[in-house]
Amino acid sequence: MSLIAFLIVGLIAGWLAGLIMRGHGLGILGDVIVGVIGAFIGGFVFSLLGVATGGWLGWILTALVGAVILLFIVNLFTGFSGRRAIHH
Repeated sequence: MSLIAFLIVGLIAGWLAGLIMRGHGLGILGDVIVGVIGAFIGGFVFSLLGVATGGWLGWILTALVGAVILLFIVNLFTGFSGRRAIHH
């Protein structure tokens, strides 16, 4: 995969993970960083489980799973979910 393709996959996966875990994206740079790190985490986890993916959808799915894991771990240590409390 080319560097540009890797960054595009990271951007998409990071943005989706931000929506899933925080209710909003993390900004372009934050989405790319989370997605790229997530791609490595997802690839590692999938290799441990014996799961193989391919193509754009597989790459995005792998990076998304890793990015969600990354944000979950970050939320555990920071105690911040990013979601705003609703006050009545």
